Amino acid sequence: MSSIPRDTAFDSSTAFLGSGYNFIADRCREYASDIFQTRIMLRSVYCVSGEDAARMFYVPGRFTRNHAMPPTTLSLLQDKGSSLTLTGEAHARRKEMFMSLMGPARLKQLVEIFEQEWRAQLPRWQAMPSVVLHTEAEYILCRSACRWVGITLDESQARQRTAELSAMVDGAGSIGPRNWNAQLLRQRTEHWARDLVRQARSHSRTDPHTPLDIIAHHTALHGHGVDYRTAAVELLNLLRPIVAVARYITFSALALHRHPHYRERLRDGEEGLAELFANEVRRFYPFFPAVGGIALEDFEWRDHQFQRGDWMLLDLHGTNHDPRIWQQPERFYPERFIDWDHSPYNFIPQGGGEYSHGHRCAGEWLTVEVVKSALKMLTSGMNYQVPEQDLSIRLSRMPAIVQSRFVINQVQSGSAT
Repeated sequence: MSSIPRDTAFDSSTAFLGSGYNFIADRCREYASDIFQTRIMLRSVYCVSGEDAARMFYVPGRFTRNHAMPPTTLSLLQDKGSSLTLTGEAHARRKEMFMSLMGPARLKQLVEIFEQEWRAQLPRWQAMPSVVLHTEAEYILCRSACRWVGITLDESQARQRTAELSAMVDGAGSIGPRNWNAQLLRQRTEHWARDLVRQARSHSRTDPHTPLDIIAHHTALHGHGVDYRTAAVELLNLLRPIVAVARYITFSALALHRHPHYRERLRDGEEGLAELFANEVRRFYPFFPAVGGIALEDFEWRDHQFQRGDWMLLDLHGTNHDPRIWQQPERFYPERFIDWDHSPYNFIPQGGGEYSHGHRCAGEWLTVEVVKSALKMLTSGMNYQVPEQDLSIRLSRMPAIVQSRFVINQVQSGSAT
């Protein structure tokens, strides 16, 4: 049995925060290994990268997300009692509920709402000297998500909920004030979500099949309804990830700016290109760096014996940039997805594995459809200019974002040039 390389540092917490998205991949290259062992937050952890590692990690029932990430991160991205923290039949039933919201008709409805909300902002953008696209995309997505779910917001409420939901996403990978602020806002948002669940359960509604109603009336195993708090948590776990798609919209705008030859092809409606482009944005640009799991069983991989309770981090960003999987991974090239084998283990921007019985993100289809819609709006729905600004992306910042949040100006309705 070969030995697993060990990081030379006693604890790698500082190095992880400093390297961010490159922490695992850099060390895997240094050790010429898909796995190494280190300590983070004084806890022993195995760090793994690559398609084979993802295949091992996503064996159904092998890992739990409970205690696999810092409590401050868990509370912002999922929280206790959410589907991500469940296992076995309980997880399967909750996942089935979320998957029922991702059918073609519901996704089409969300995209239609999103485009309506985007067009509604164009007159305001035209009157503004400059527009911060990332901030505006978060607002549009929050309004769209709430309408789609069955929640009515006025202007003030929409701004407030956008600030709260976006802060949860932005603070999840940080320590210190950014995270603390998000935790405070999370409490206020969850109180609002509980009230919505109570109202949905106590009053008959015009449409009894909105996502809000489906979540509010979801029953767990043995036919028991979930408590108010858990239902509120899952409602936020539907709304917040939709707002998080703003990062992919911002990265899409950056990709169009840096690769303008795709703009005309997208504007002309080249068949299939929007989906190829959306997937390449999700592969190329950083979303979240890694996903963690705690082993629920003893198992063997690569001649190594792992024990129940072992902590493991799977490198998402590094796997999406693995040269063994992707030719010239640092090149932005949407056409690479024409011949992609659709493996659930080599393209894992939002996690991997199977949808039906694994923890793969139920909102991945939603993400792709919304990004495709945003590409249409950016290329066919408006004209704009991109002034000089800082378009760098710091991979030590988690989650990463364009430094300037992508500023545009001279916005006009119509086909972009």
